[in-house]
Amino acid sequence: MLFAIGAVVFAVAATWLAKRALEARVGWVRGPLVSLVVFVVFAPLGVWVLRQAGIMRGSGVLVDNPITIGFVLLVLAWMFAIVLIVLIALELMWPARVPVGPIRAIRGALHRRRRAMRYARIVAIASRHGLGGMRSESARAELPRALAATLDDAGVTFVKLGQILSTRSDLLPAEITRALATLQMDTTPIPWPEAKSAIETQLGRPLDLVFTFIDETPLAAASVGQVHTAQLRDGTDVVVKIQRPKARAEVATDLDIIERAAADLERRTTWAKDVGASALAAQFAVALREELDYRVEVANMEMLRDSMTAADARAVRIPDVYPELCTEQLIVMEHVRGIPFSRLPAPGEPGSVAPEDATAIADAVLDVIVGQVALRGVFHADLHPGNLILQPDGIVALIDFGSVGIVEKSLRRLLLPLLVALHNEDDSGATDAVLMLVKPRSGSAVDVAALQHDIGVLLTRLHNSRADQHLFSALIDVLRHHRLALPPGLLLAFRTLGAVEGTLRRLDPGYDMIKRALSRAPHYALRMGDPRTAALSAQVQLQLGRERLRDLPRRVDGILHDLESGELTVRLRALESPDDRSWVESLTGRLTTTVVGATLVIVGVMLGVADHGPLLTETVSVFPFLGSIVGLGGLLLLLRSLRSALVRRESSGG
Repeated sequence: MLFAIGAVVFAVAATWLAKRALEARVGWVRGPLVSLVVFVVFAPLGVWVLRQAGIMRGSGVLVDNPITIGFVLLVLAWMFAIVLIVLIALELMWPARVPVGPIRAIRGALHRRRRAMRYARIVAIASRHGLGGMRSESARAELPRALAATLDDAGVTFVKLGQILSTRSDLLPAEITRALATLQMDTTPIPWPEAKSAIETQLGRPLDLVFTFIDETPLAAASVGQVHTAQLRDGTDVVVKIQRPKARAEVATDLDIIERAAADLERRTTWAKDVGASALAAQFAVALREELDYRVEVANMEMLRDSMTAADARAVRIPDVYPELCTEQLIVMEHVRGIPFSRLPAPGEPGSVAPEDATAIADAVLDVIVGQVALRGVFHADLHPGNLILQPDGIVALIDFGSVGIVEKSLRRLLLPLLVALHNEDDSGATDAVLMLVKPRSGSAVDVAALQHDIGVLLTRLHNSRADQHLFSALIDVLRHHRLALPPGLLLAFRTLGAVEGTLRRLDPGYDMIKRALSRAPHYALRMGDPRTAALSAQVQLQLGRERLRDLPRRVDGILHDLESGELTVRLRALESPDDRSWVESLTGRLTTTVVGATLVIVGVMLGVADHGPLLTETVSVFPFLGSIVGLGGLLLLLRSLRSALVRRESSGG
């Protein structure tokens, strides 16, 4: 009974002391359990030590000696040191997690269950469509169809992923991009009763109070929602875009899976770290979450419509929208009649566009898009073939404005010289423009000569070949190779232009978008450099320069005064931030603690092997006793220093 009580008391006391000695969370499960095991294992050894020292008799009774309490406390202290060693070793192998409350734990368990069930469902879908065994030639021939069917059945997130991949003909074989292109509009529709209930919920009233007619058969089923044709009570033909009721919950789980997979890939592979898989997954997640809020899409439509010029409106139009009927999950907009680019007949087939008309339409659309990017700085960033509709009058209508890119004017002023240099095959000018546009990643230097060489090779191939060129994708790859990071808005613009190339070739298979875009760059550069804009920019710089000159005498006078009075100081950027100073102070403290601890351990060992000096008991002299105390103190200091280093490594992501 006494042994059990002692074990419990030691376990509680050792756990409490360990929490403070290690400056970390020591769980009330791991700590007491380790302490109990150490006590059970090493208590007999401690009793043997006390008997060898003459402190305890054979019957287990302590001798009546003033030093007895000191020996007992020393034995318990060494057992406590063993507890710390075991806890640190366990922390290295199995780091303890931050304790969570019961509600959070239950919520986390339910979330993990949903994620596991989603994993299992995706695997089952892939297996059902034949993606599990693509070993034979005949099976591999079915890969495009099977992949498209799997993504279609997997739901909103994966359909959207397929839409993005369908425009990357520079990365995927043509047969796969063609199969994925069917995901643009031909996703599985939700049943009409479910769609009707969702529409009435968003409107807050029955359908017949808003519409005189609504078609139960969807006009199109997209990745996030589906579209029904309808007629307002005033006779206006409209389309109703309703979000899939289960889209939000499904997207949340899928994005969690994608973000976790991207982070795991970055930890395990170099290529994922180089392309920034986590950042790409995060951007995809942000874009998809915005797409789930239809109010953002309505605002994007209004912004792009306001930014268009009269010349733009003759080539591209944005449908009218009815904001009073739009909600977070519902859009009511003008009915656009025409053929999506994803369903255009191939050249020569019935209903196909004449080659000369196709080229003219593609030129006009490209001029608008490049103008949006380079001049106005706002552009439709999701231009896959399903989002461009060719109307009977030859004007192209844009739909689905869930993703809109923005390029600020300071970047546009540099983007246009870059496009002009690319058009002129000026690798030196293009390199200078790139270096002004992008920033090197932290810790990396730019080899300007190598960068200019790679850009020059890229431009030489572009200007001397009629083969398909993917300039913007190739330029992004060159910058990534040199560890140069494009600003997010500019990166989205380049990717949009790369996607537009594949989209316009649905209209004109031989369309050379790159040469057309580059040939128009000087025209846009002249438009941006109009005299009024240049005069206003010069006025701004002049006023700022005058203010700096006005402030200059006061600054010079302050410097001279400090110099005369001997108070002039120079601040070094190194160790300027509090984090840097904290790191140096922490490093110095750990180094000092380690040196002192190691010294005490050495001194303790030297005292422990000394066999002379006054006796404390019949068999133990004072020097070994003091050596045990000093060595114990040194060991505790070393353990504390080790734990501090581990805590800092964990907090820095190491």
